Amino acid sequence: MGRTNRKRRSTLANRAIAASAALALGGGGLLAANIYASAGEGKNSTQNAQTTAASVATIKCPDVGQKLTDVPKGARAGVDKELATLDQQVTEAYKRLADTRQAQAGDAGYVNNAILSPLKSKRVATIDRIGNNIKRAGGKAPAGGGELADCQGVPADQPAAGEGQAGEGQANGGQDQADNGGQGDGGQDQADGGQGADGGQDAGDGAQEGNGPAAEDFQDITQVQPTGGAKGVGPNGLPANGDGGSTGSFTTSCGTNGNDNHNSDNVIVAPGVDNGAQHTHDYVGNQDNNAFTSDEQFLQADTSCENQGDKSSYYWPVLRLQDGTDEFDANDLGGGAEGNIGKILEASEAELKFVGNKKSDVVAMPSALRIITGDAKAFTNGLANANTNWSCTGFEDRQLTDKYPICPEGSSVVRTSNFQSCWDGQNIDSANHRTHISFVQEDGTCANGFQAIPQLQARLVYDAPAPQIENGQVVNPFAVDGFPDQLHKAITDHNDFINFFDENTMNEVVDCINSGQDC
Repeated sequence: MGRTNRKRRSTLANRAIAASAALALGGGGLLAANIYASAGEGKNSTQNAQTTAASVATIKCPDVGQKLTDVPKGARAGVDKELATLDQQVTEAYKRLADTRQAQAGDAGYVNNAILSPLKSKRVATIDRIGNNIKRAGGKAPAGGGELADCQGVPADQPAAGEGQAGEGQANGGQDQADNGGQGDGGQDQADGGQGADGGQDAGDGAQEGNGPAAEDFQDITQVQPTGGAKGVGPNGLPANGDGGSTGSFTTSCGTNGNDNHNSDNVIVAPGVDNGAQHTHDYVGNQDNNAFTSDEQFLQADTSCENQGDKSSYYWPVLRLQDGTDEFDANDLGGGAEGNIGKILEASEAELKFVGNKKSDVVAMPSALRIITGDAKAFTNGLANANTNWSCTGFEDRQLTDKYPICPEGSSVVRTSNFQSCWDGQNIDSANHRTHISFVQEDGTCANGFQAIPQLQARLVYDAPAPQIENGQVVNPFAVDGFPDQLHKAITDHNDFINFFDENTMNEVVDCINSGQDC
């Protein structure tokens, strides 16, 4: 099996696209500019359009997609493409922010006048098109379009994650992670300065300047207090399964993407949009996942899973070692052209396990059910949909949410994602890709008449060399791919799943879980 269509694109086509992207983004490379100013600059600035230019680290815009909870199905294709346009507009503005530091230093109004104001104008027009798409399909356009268009510069000396949002929890039954530093990050409160954008220095050897990660994005796992293991974002912070209810499990073995199946699409969030994710994914299971894959094509495709009854697609952003290596996408959109650089690390293990519900039996997942867990924009969106667990082998009772782990010798990096496991019983997707699926309540039950389904637990292990912190700088760091404006923060990790188990195999999954077997 080869790479997906996006990976197989010709070298000439890739160069043409990269050149077009460079022109669209104003020329130059994301890697050339250090967007971090001294944390001492702009101490009296406020986070609005008047933010002192020298202190602005990145750009924060309202996530319009998360506000769209009622989009008619006939409008979703057009709306998804416009949402991808909004993402690209933020990337272009961020690129301009990174490339104009000298001009900003000499003009306190530069960021507002030359970057944020033009960005707002573009967003107003795009949000208007979203509203028109919805109205033409018989729906109601989102209110407050002007407010949704307004973006802010995030100061370098203030945290970006969770501002005004940390502590709200997740609307569909999420956990408030802000009051005690999230899920076991050693007491670091993300909402009160735990994950600032200040950086404060150039990146070390092998890393890129400005676009992250920085030294403060890493923590020695041996210094983290035990937290009980990987969690899901529920009000109780626990996985769905327990000692009661349905106690079995079903493990599917689908490999670790040894055939380098990569692209920077996301068929859930941005169907029909090339490079809709703006970062590269690993794919295991279904081998035909790109932005243009239909459900019928998924069903006809090959699978890397040993159980051929599982044609589901499992995908996540790649983990890269910023060691100066030029990967296949070093000059491509989704890769180096958007700040995702270095050697792509293949997981040494990829465990995909489905478990039950602590209070009840589970029901079968419908074919083509889509689930996203975590938030690729959590650094600027806040923590409402964040769901990250970072640890090391031998230390998995200790988990980090907003930092990458520094593992001791002989220990490997672990990423764990426990997915939502309550389904509305009707829809395989929703307009914001969230409201049709939710986490269990504190008592383990599903709210609002939702039904318990098998919970996917994805555990990825990487033999990543531990980065070194030297003189306040990080040397040879690793980081997940992400949108450029998210600065490669650990909190932005996320995971995606589309169910394409055949009926017999899904029934086997349910029977194993409900009868207490481990299959």
